[in-house]
Amino acid sequence: MEGVIVIDMLVDFVGGKLATGRESAVVEPIASLLAAARKAQRPVAYVGDAHLPHDPELRVWGEHAMKGSEGCRVIPELAPQSSDYLFEKRTYSAFFETGLDSLLRSSGVDTAILTGLHTHLCVRHSAADAFFRGYRIVVPIDCVTAFTEAEQGSGLEYLHRHYGAELVTSADLVRRLA
Repeated sequence: MEGVIVIDMLVDFVGGKLATGRESAVVEPIASLLAAARKAQRPVAYVGDAHLPHDPELRVWGEHAMKGSEGCRVIPELAPQSSDYLFEKRTYSAFFETGLDSLLRSSGVDTAILTGLHTHLCVRHSAADAFFRGYRIVVPIDCVTAFTEAEQGSGLEYLHRHYGAELVTSADLVRRLA
């Protein structure tokens, strides 16, 4: 069974401190996929940065998505529903010390559909952890983006080559879930 994971679709990443302008293109495809997943009664999990002041990532990216701040909230266009799950992360991976793996296993999920930001960073590290935990990985290419087109392309290539990620479109997945 598939589970949809929404990574870092947060205020600070979409229109905030770390926005590049590319993020808005993935909002509608993610919203469509989430609607289909909920209708098919598939688990939907949001995993977003909620940093503490001494997290190592802040040395690289500066202060962003600080725990309890507006910047670490999911953007309103993708607001979680009552049936969804929310997890906070302090590293690039959606799996590292978040409880996501336990939720997916207890829900019977064997396939992780990864969406969100950024293809070459948090999606990539989440895919690695999903792969090493035995999940099949599906990445809808219109539901992920990176800082640049080059990083997007290399990120998708890496996911496919090293983790066997199935690269599809959100429309393909919506049809599959129907």
